[in-house]
Amino acid sequence: MSAKKTALTVLSAGLLVPAMLVVPAHAAPTPLPDGKGQPANAAAPPASMSTVGGALLGKPGVQVSPLAGAPALPTTLTGRSWIVADAGTGEVLAANNAHWRLPPASTMKMLFADTVLPTLPKDQVHKVTDQDMEGVGPGSSLVGVKEDHEYSVHDLWLGVFLRSGNDAVHVLAAMNGGIDKTVKDMQAHAEELQALDTHVVSPDGYDAPEQVSSAYDLTLIARSGLQKQDFREYCGTASAKFPGKQEPGKPREYFEIQNTNRLMTGASGLSPYKGIAGVKNGNTTMAGSTFTGVAQQGDKKLLVTVMNPSAGGLNSVYEETANLFDWGFAAIGKVKAVGELVPPKSADTSPYGSPAQTHEHKPSAAGEEPGGGIGTALGVAGGALAVIAGGAYAVNRRWPRGPPGPRARGPPPQGLGAAGAGGGGG
Repeated sequence: MSAKKTALTVLSAGLLVPAMLVVPAHAAPTPLPDGKGQPANAAAPPASMSTVGGALLGKPGVQVSPLAGAPALPTTLTGRSWIVADAGTGEVLAANNAHWRLPPASTMKMLFADTVLPTLPKDQVHKVTDQDMEGVGPGSSLVGVKEDHEYSVHDLWLGVFLRSGNDAVHVLAAMNGGIDKTVKDMQAHAEELQALDTHVVSPDGYDAPEQVSSAYDLTLIARSGLQKQDFREYCGTASAKFPGKQEPGKPREYFEIQNTNRLMTGASGLSPYKGIAGVKNGNTTMAGSTFTGVAQQGDKKLLVTVMNPSAGGLNSVYEETANLFDWGFAAIGKVKAVGELVPPKSADTSPYGSPAQTHEHKPSAAGEEPGGGIGTALGVAGGALAVIAGGAYAVNRRWPRGPPGPRARGPPPQGLGAAGAGGGGG
């Protein structure tokens, strides 16, 4: 498995060195408009927001529809926006300001990866130039890419997912044809996914005027990315060896990098969250802390996004995410969906209905096909990473749909991987 250590949900915190703290990227504290005249950092959400995925998701405030025996939502949530969705069916179990357009920080790198990762062979090697590194913002989180050194695409993606390295993002963007082309590609892909709250300015998520996304969109993007095997591998890696100094006639030096997701590593006083399997974190001056995660317990798979909790402390975004995971795993089958994660525009949903426009009035759920599904969790058996579910776009781009899996709760798997928050540089 090379020097890379594939992510395990670490049951003993001593198995991994605590993730290093990363200084948040800084940008001028100017309001970021949400496209509707509302500053994206306003104190309150707009009175009316997008209704993609369901009319209730366009309303401000908490949206939840409990049935008999449903657990109460955690009382300590402070995120300006959050969402809990069943990753298998696409049902939104609960949400708060789901479509509020806010600065995303490095969670934007999920869209970058989902857009660019399929275009570059992982074994392609690139020698970094000065031009490749232009535009990396001051205060960015960096993995340690150096000019005049060679890196494989595989190495660079590890730098993006584990250390949220803006330097690695810029090199990969250069390999994709440049920053401007990459931003256009990302915007087009966001629109294809129906992530219509998202406006891309920089591929790394660095604070920039008008760069916004939403908890709903970030969850859609994560769900799309998790259908790609390489995406799952990278976001499910806890630590890896990254190329260092390269001198003629001498062996290449390597140094260890570790994922900044504290729900995976148990760093900074947090316990690892059992079943965590991804996805990405962020932390900047304007965005605060952001996090999108996926976890599996038994047959249940959940996606949770939390944006900018007001509670103090570097762990608040992880604590609130963990609380929402706990609630969601207990609530599946005991709440009525308040919306859905819609399929991409070009997904073949026939004879099951059209994309998002009709879902506002007729919520539907995307389930799993036998032997396939949407690929949102990674299982670890005997230390080897195993994909529990396959890719959803595999044949005829049909968005999987069908009866949801068993609702019975089971013990969490012994290990799953992730990527997290901390200082994401975006």
